[in-house]
Amino acid sequence: MSTLAIKNIGILVSGDIKDPILKYNAILVENGIIKKIGNEEILDEVQCDNIIDAKGTTVAPGLIDSHTHPVLGDFTPRQNTLGYISGSLHGGVTTMISAGECHTPGRPKDVEGAKALAVLAHKSSENSRPGGVKLHGGALILEKGMQEKDFEELHKHGVWLVGEIGLGSANTSEVAAPMVKWARKYGFKVMMHTGGTSIPGSSTITAQNVMDTDPDIVSHLNGGPTSISVEEVDKLINDTKYTLELVQCGNFKIMKYVANEVYKKEELERIILGNDSPSGTGIIPLGILRSISYIASESEVSAAQALCFATGNTAKAFGLNVGIIEEGKEADFVIMDTPMGSVGENSLEALEAGDLPGVSMVVVDGEILVNKSKNTPPAASKAIIL
Repeated sequence: MSTLAIKNIGILVSGDIKDPILKYNAILVENGIIKKIGNEEILDEVQCDNIIDAKGTTVAPGLIDSHTHPVLGDFTPRQNTLGYISGSLHGGVTTMISAGECHTPGRPKDVEGAKALAVLAHKSSENSRPGGVKLHGGALILEKGMQEKDFEELHKHGVWLVGEIGLGSANTSEVAAPMVKWARKYGFKVMMHTGGTSIPGSSTITAQNVMDTDPDIVSHLNGGPTSISVEEVDKLINDTKYTLELVQCGNFKIMKYVANEVYKKEELERIILGNDSPSGTGIIPLGILRSISYIASESEVSAAQALCFATGNTAKAFGLNVGIIEEGKEADFVIMDTPMGSVGENSLEALEAGDLPGVSMVVVDGEILVNKSKNTPPAASKAIIL
């Protein structure tokens, strides 16, 4: 049995949007699972393999990128880059969710080929964590001609994601809506492109198209990269209860608008954050932190709440056992502080001032994978291993 303790926590962000900050200063992990949360007496008489002294800084759940377009492993031909996923790990991201392997060279667009790609990408990401990140690969791209038996077959192979509808030939509500019902029957989570086209072959999708298709997640509500109008955004906020995804590679004016409107409606549990990368915009290892900082500094949403968008909210939307600091959850953490030179006295104040925090450690399943970020600015105070 392996045991990890984190003590001397200054701010403990829960990941739960209903109770974003916990008033505890210690966490005990056994075999990669959170065993106890409390004050430091929970560590009394416990023999730990590793002890992290957080030095009074912030501990939050590992961040989740709800929207990536991987291929296989830690390489993307979209920007001809190796190691882009491990770069995100250094930005505090411990889980990434595929919205479709659309950049695969020669991507098959027939039914059998699309299914085979989903199975391959799913099993590849299960068998090997690229960069150490929990990548959930293998998001099926819907193509015309798919039938219920195809979703049943994919379910048997463990595939459980439908990539953003609009990437494949099944890009109208008339064609895709029956497939969504079949997918949901077999436990799939369904994403749908919203807004202007992003790659050749994809299509512009309106609010009505989304509602007629009935997905679980409205992908990049603020555009990927081109947004629908404010009036169209309002329809999806006010007339549906869908999970609303905001992305770094999108429209920042609409990102702020959505955050404020959902805040006024007291429905913050609906917002999740993704990068929508690799894309023409590029690769942004700190993209999730940048979105959190932008929302915390420019909208009514607090930094702690914005962190919950990228942790507990996303975990709940996709049914993952991560993203919340709670007993029984997987022990994924990012430890951070205000960066050197910031006006913020701690990581939350830095985010609300528009700065990026300095990440000093990243933990996945109770294992320390990053012991000083290579991408964030340096933390004013750094966690240490005792």
